[in-house]
Amino acid sequence: MSPQTNVAHPFELGLLPDTAVAKFLTRGMQSGQENPPLVALRKASSPLPTSEARWSVEPVRVLLDVAMERFVEKPAEADGWLAPRLHATLRMTRAEAADSRIWNFLAMVIAPDYVVWRHKGTEIVQTSRFSGPHYTQAFSRLWWAAELFRDGDDYRPVEVACSVQDVLNTTMRLDVIDHRPTAMAIIRVLEQLRNSNAARLGDRVNALSAAVNAAGSTLLYDALAPDDAVDHDAVHDWISEAASIAPVHWDRLPDGPDDGKISRHAVSTLVSLFRQLLDDAPIRQRKKAPISADA
Repeated sequence: MSPQTNVAHPFELGLLPDTAVAKFLTRGMQSGQENPPLVALRKASSPLPTSEARWSVEPVRVLLDVAMERFVEKPAEADGWLAPRLHATLRMTRAEAADSRIWNFLAMVIAPDYVVWRHKGTEIVQTSRFSGPHYTQAFSRLWWAAELFRDGDDYRPVEVACSVQDVLNTTMRLDVIDHRPTAMAIIRVLEQLRNSNAARLGDRVNALSAAVNAAGSTLLYDALAPDDAVDHDAVHDWISEAASIAPVHWDRLPDGPDDGKISRHAVSTLVSLFRQLLDDAPIRQRKKAPISADA
């Protein structure tokens, strides 16, 4: 465990620029052997525009501590448990979540120990796990996985998505994944493969992702399987409730924003297409490598 354990944290999240991460992140921090320079990092940070209950550090820190305790032997399995609960605790709009500074602050100031625990390979954690794209950064990848793969207020598809690391590592990079029926259809195909005990799920997910990306654009899939309009007011209502809700349950999935279910017909249409694409796609078998928490 990192020496960060038992360090006093600020009460609210803040915004830490990418430049500050580049300046202060050391190999000692990446290996878990050094504490971050908290005084310097907090001086380099700025407060969030408003002081609200949803920015409280304590509920997030509790979740991370529970995840490290529950999945101590299998860090990668923490993703499926943590993603929906992090999303339901850090209630944000997509625009807010697109600001890398909040994720930098969480990784560098609040929970560098979690980043090291979850993503340390044989030597050090990749820099991009502290500050990087939404599909790579340790906490952003989980929040966005929950956002992209939930079905309205239902987080069950998120657990399926997180059960295969290649969904987070590969599928989340696709531009077409912003189209909700496309995202859900990929998860439905994955679920079918998993239920049939198909071998090499990760290789199949990568093949499917490549085929889906090559076969068309978001506009094409939207024409084949139109997405129903999202209720943005419901998202804002869900965010507003953050001030009065209890902490998320550890053994029961929380509720996401009730902004509308994804059309079953649209998903079914794309599942049929994607199964055909997968049947025709070449599946490259990767060389076996030592199991690493940095998956």
